[in-house]
Amino acid sequence: MFSPEGPTLRELAVQALSSVEHGYDLLAPKFDHTPFRTPDSVLDAVASALEKSGPYEDGLDLCCGTGAGAGVLATVCRGSVTGVDFSAGMLAQARGRTRPAGPRVSWVRADARALPFAAAFDLVVSFGAFGHFLPRELPALFAGVRTALRPGGCFAFPVLAPPGPSSPAFWMLLGFDGVMRVRNALWRPPFVMYYRAFRLGEVRRELERAGFRVDLRALPEFGTRSDGSPRGRLVEARRTDGPGGPDGRDQPAAGRVNA
Repeated sequence: MFSPEGPTLRELAVQALSSVEHGYDLLAPKFDHTPFRTPDSVLDAVASALEKSGPYEDGLDLCCGTGAGAGVLATVCRGSVTGVDFSAGMLAQARGRTRPAGPRVSWVRADARALPFAAAFDLVVSFGAFGHFLPRELPALFAGVRTALRPGGCFAFPVLAPPGPSSPAFWMLLGFDGVMRVRNALWRPPFVMYYRAFRLGEVRRELERAGFRVDLRALPEFGTRSDGSPRGRLVEARRTDGPGGPDGRDQPAAGRVNA
């Protein structure tokens, strides 16, 4: 699963027994050599889909990690690209990346559940981060994303079809989640990372409750399943109302935080 440059089994064990933040600080120097990094095929497919609905002015990569998703934003955003993550180690790796000429890029350390932005972006993307949020945390997470977007702004993220029970991957992911639940029942601090907790139907309902109109766009690069449904989709959640929020009250004045 891992390249020679990736973490050892001992390093992964130490990470798994840490908090989420400290675990990613430890993993950061080798993160891009693990399967946890979003594959380029997913990044490229999302960039291609967003080019059809763009261009956008300012973009935010939510839970940006080492900054792989910033390249997607740089292809569709003309003004600026911002990455936000709560791991200082991951942000240090992101800052060290060589960036081609394009929109200005900045990095912000913050918790995705308490974003320090108001009406600052036209596009928010996220890649592979939602397993770190428990279902009860989604309302606050999505409300924060909505506040960070300007009216009409888009929150986009890819969702790949889960493997079926006949696939070894199904049992591997099920086993991983089971191990993590036992670990969190016996050890503190918790390390929240579940592969099977982010269910599209529930997520769509929470997005709509938060004030988004949700559309699903097939990602043709990943083909279709035996029943004809897409193997990959892009969720495009648009902030639906004007200056007022879902309750009709005005949102905070536009602003942004720079690294």
